Amino acid sequence: MRFDQPPVVRAWVDDPAALPADAWPRTVPAVAQVVREGFAPAPGVTLLVGENGSGKSTLVEALATAYGLSPEGGTAYGHHSTRPTESPLGGALRLQRGVGTGRYGFFLRAETMHGWFTFVEAIGGSDPTFHEMSHGESFLAVLRARFDSPGFYCLDEPEAALSFSAQLALVGVLHDVAARGGQVVCATHSPVVAAIPGARLLEVGPWGLRPTTWEELETVGHWRAFLEAPQRYLRHVLDD
Repeated sequence: MRFDQPPVVRAWVDDPAALPADAWPRTVPAVAQVVREGFAPAPGVTLLVGENGSGKSTLVEALATAYGLSPEGGTAYGHHSTRPTESPLGGALRLQRGVGTGRYGFFLRAETMHGWFTFVEAIGGSDPTFHEMSHGESFLAVLRARFDSPGFYCLDEPEAALSFSAQLALVGVLHDVAARGGQVVCATHSPVVAAIPGARLLEVGPWGLRPTTWEELETVGHWRAFLEAPQRYLRHVLDD
């Protein structure tokens, strides 16, 4: 079933004073921009691409928690927590939800998926036994099992567990989800994931958030240069 509007039309902060300007996470330029201007994800796929510490994961986490998804990964119907570390941004965000859309969503967070595997194994159900798979295989199994309806999907660096070919499979899954009416917001470092056809690309950095193209991404330029001449990069980090 497809909907006329995406699950999330717009996100904004009603009370900026709830996030002090001189404290994290508002000291991160991308977060400060969202506090000032709000954020409207694309109806299909939105990709946040940037360096570590740029704020892309903080934004994805905040959108997921504001939607009601478990902050350590999973759906809105099975919250679990090992050690709360989420920023206050999620609690400050307000969402304009699409009229008539469903409530299903899933948050795939690479760094906490091991805990989610343990959680779903403990409660039982129809999921495969993820712990019996390799790290990459388990991620692909989650994609096959849970990314199957036109819901709201948040992913934080999903490529962390995936080989090149598995990243290509991820691209296919996310493209298909969007084609079926799902909405995806994904933080990534991967030029492969960033190449999803039709995705809205936002580069995250000291400037905040800026629209860009795949060819203009800094990470694409760095990977091209590295693959052409690795020693130009390695000589700066390796002792003679």
